[in-house]
Amino acid sequence: MSVPHDPAPAKLIIGMFMQERGIFAELAAELDGLYGPIDIISSWLAFDFTSYYTAEMGAPLYRRMVAFGPHIEQERLPEIKLATNLMEEQRRSAGRRRVNIDPGYLLPERFVLATGKNFSHRIYLKGGIYADLTLVYTRREFRTLPWTYPDYAAPEMISFLTRVRQKYTLDTRRPGTPPEAPPPVAGRDGE
Repeated sequence: MSVPHDPAPAKLIIGMFMQERGIFAELAAELDGLYGPIDIISSWLAFDFTSYYTAEMGAPLYRRMVAFGPHIEQERLPEIKLATNLMEEQRRSAGRRRVNIDPGYLLPERFVLATGKNFSHRIYLKGGIYADLTLVYTRREFRTLPWTYPDYAAPEMISFLTRVRQKYTLDTRRPGTPPEAPPPVAGRDGE
């Protein structure tokens, strides 16, 4: 019989893409006020894996990821997605979004995004929000799934999420526990 346990707190990660990079500082400050200090920020990443958003948001688009110091309870993901949806709406100009904000969380074994769109692999949470299992961590690295968005499968994104995972494991390590071994160099462990 499985015995229910409280889930571990998760590392909140929020991705944003926009054409006007100048609005990032304002967004980051607002998110910092809502969810606590940001402790890791990615470099700017090109968001050029799809043209889906071009008609609404223009081009070129740029992505930046932020990870927060305080951990969140996993069940807060729908609430956070609804709050970031409101932030997007408040910044519309001439009926068009200026920013797309994607919250998610990271645990040692997975990275999950929140979405308002149902699909076969997504699990309903509440408030019209679903959990999208985006990446799994196995064999000492993040691995994509058949439905992983191409931008989340990109080496720069995997590198960022690996750094965030390392920080999370350091933050949650019990005193006296040795740190996790670093990921292996590609090809050294027979993969």
